Amino acid sequence: MRSSRTVHQLGARERQILEVIFRLHDASVADVRAQLPDPPSYSSVRTMIRLLEKKGYLQHRAQGAKYVYRPTQSLQAASKSALRHMLDTFFQGSPSDALAAILNVTSDKLTDQDLARMKDMIERARREAR
Repeated sequence: MRSSRTVHQLGARERQILEVIFRLHDASVADVRAQLPDPPSYSSVRTMIRLLEKKGYLQHRAQGAKYVYRPTQSLQAASKSALRHMLDTFFQGSPSDALAAILNVTSDKLTDQDLARMKDMIERARREAR
Protein backbone atom coordinates (compact mmCIF):
# COMPACT_ATOMS: atom_id res chain seq x y z
CA MET A 1 0.00 0.00 0.00
CA ARG A 2 1.36 3.39 -0.98
CA SER A 3 2.42 5.62 1.87
CA SER A 4 1.12 9.16 1.99
CA ARG A 5 4.67 10.27 1.17
CA THR A 6 5.42 11.14 -2.41
CA VAL A 7 8.72 10.69 -4.23
CA HIS A 8 9.78 14.30 -3.66
CA GLN A 9 9.44 13.75 0.10
CA LEU A 10 11.94 10.89 0.17
CA GLY A 11 15.49 11.32 1.37
CA ALA A 12 18.25 12.02 -1.12
CA ARG A 13 19.62 8.46 -1.06
CA GLU A 14 16.13 6.98 -1.44
CA ARG A 15 15.58 9.17 -4.51
CA GLN A 16 18.95 8.10 -5.91
CA ILE A 17 17.98 4.45 -5.51
CA LEU A 18 14.65 5.01 -7.24
CA GLU A 19 16.38 6.90 -10.07
CA VAL A 20 18.76 3.98 -10.60
CA ILE A 21 15.92 1.45 -10.64
CA PHE A 22 13.88 3.59 -13.06
CA ARG A 23 16.92 3.90 -15.32
CA LEU A 24 17.68 0.15 -15.23
CA HIS A 25 13.95 -0.84 -15.27
CA ASP A 26 14.65 -3.59 -12.76
CA ALA A 27 17.69 -4.18 -10.61
CA SER A 28 19.18 -6.25 -7.83
CA VAL A 29 20.70 -4.67 -4.74
CA ALA A 30 24.17 -5.18 -6.27
CA ASP A 31 23.05 -3.51 -9.52
CA VAL A 32 21.76 -0.50 -7.60
CA ARG A 33 24.84 -0.25 -5.38
CA ALA A 34 27.12 -0.31 -8.46
CA GLN A 35 25.30 2.75 -9.88
CA LEU A 36 25.26 4.89 -6.71
CA PRO A 37 27.82 7.64 -6.16
CA ASP A 38 29.84 6.96 -3.00
CA PRO A 39 27.75 3.84 -2.32
CA PRO A 40 26.93 2.77 1.21
CA SER A 41 27.39 -0.86 2.24
CA TYR A 42 25.46 -3.62 0.52
CA SER A 43 23.34 -4.17 3.63
CA SER A 44 22.49 -0.44 3.84
CA VAL A 45 21.33 -0.41 0.21
CA ARG A 46 19.32 -3.59 0.80
CA THR A 47 17.67 -2.02 3.86
CA MET A 48 16.77 1.17 1.96
CA ILE A 49 15.34 -0.86 -0.93
CA ARG A 50 13.24 -2.91 1.47
CA LEU A 51 11.95 0.31 3.06
CA LEU A 52 11.06 1.69 -0.38
CA GLU A 53 9.20 -1.54 -1.07
CA LYS A 54 7.37 -1.29 2.27
CA LYS A 55 6.41 2.32 1.42
CA GLY A 56 4.93 1.08 -1.86
CA TYR A 57 7.48 2.48 -4.33
CA LEU A 58 9.05 -0.84 -5.34
CA GLN A 59 8.06 -4.45 -5.80
CA HIS A 60 10.28 -7.49 -6.18
CA ARG A 61 10.42 -10.85 -7.86
CA ALA A 62 12.77 -13.72 -7.16
CA GLN A 63 15.40 -14.39 -9.79
CA GLY A 64 17.34 -17.40 -8.66
CA ALA A 65 18.77 -16.68 -5.22
CA LYS A 66 18.36 -12.89 -5.46
CA TYR A 67 15.52 -10.41 -5.60
CA VAL A 68 15.09 -8.07 -8.53
CA TYR A 69 13.25 -4.82 -7.83
CA ARG A 70 11.17 -2.62 -10.09
CA PRO A 71 9.08 0.53 -9.56
CA THR A 72 5.38 0.14 -8.78
CA GLN A 73 4.47 3.05 -11.05
CA SER A 74 5.63 4.04 -14.48
CA LEU A 75 8.29 6.67 -15.04
CA GLN A 76 5.60 8.75 -16.73
CA ALA A 77 3.36 8.67 -13.63
CA ALA A 78 6.28 9.46 -11.31
CA SER A 79 7.42 12.28 -13.60
CA LYS A 80 3.95 13.77 -13.69
CA SER A 81 3.76 13.74 -9.89
CA ALA A 82 7.21 15.32 -9.55
CA LEU A 83 6.37 17.98 -12.14
CA ARG A 84 3.11 18.83 -10.35
CA HIS A 85 5.06 19.24 -7.12
CA MET A 86 7.65 21.46 -8.85
CA LEU A 87 4.92 23.62 -10.43
CA ASP A 88 3.14 24.04 -7.11
CA THR A 89 6.32 24.67 -5.11
CA PHE A 90 8.29 26.98 -7.37
CA PHE A 91 5.81 28.44 -9.87
CA GLN A 92 2.55 28.81 -7.89
CA GLY A 93 0.99 26.21 -10.20
CA SER A 94 1.67 28.26 -13.34
CA PRO A 95 2.79 26.26 -16.39
CA SER A 96 3.63 29.48 -18.27
CA ASP A 97 5.96 30.64 -15.47
CA ALA A 98 7.65 27.22 -15.48
CA LEU A 99 8.06 27.31 -19.27
CA ALA A 100 9.48 30.84 -19.07
CA ALA A 101 12.05 29.63 -16.53
CA ILE A 102 12.95 26.62 -18.70
CA LEU A 103 13.38 28.82 -21.76
CA ASN A 104 15.45 31.32 -19.78
CA VAL A 105 17.83 28.60 -18.61
CA THR A 106 18.03 26.58 -21.85
CA SER A 107 17.45 29.07 -24.67
CA ASP A 108 21.03 28.80 -25.94
CA LYS A 109 20.67 24.99 -26.22
CA LEU A 110 17.30 24.81 -28.02
CA THR A 111 17.28 23.62 -31.59
CA ASP A 112 14.75 24.56 -34.24
CA GLN A 113 13.36 21.04 -33.81
CA ASP A 114 12.91 21.61 -30.05
CA LEU A 115 11.09 24.90 -30.67
CA ALA A 116 8.86 23.35 -33.36
CA ARG A 117 7.95 20.50 -31.00
CA MET A 118 7.07 22.96 -28.22
CA LYS A 119 4.98 25.02 -30.64
CA ASP A 120 3.07 21.86 -31.69
CA MET A 121 2.44 20.93 -28.04
CA ILE A 122 1.16 24.43 -27.27
CA GLU A 123 -1.17 24.37 -30.29
CA ARG A 124 -2.49 20.92 -29.28
CA ALA A 125 -3.08 22.13 -25.69
CA ARG A 126 -4.92 25.17 -27.03
CA ARG A 127 -7.22 22.92 -29.14
CA GLU A 128 -7.87 20.54 -26.23
CA ALA A 129 -8.69 23.42 -23.86
CA ARG A 130 -11.56 24.56 -26.06
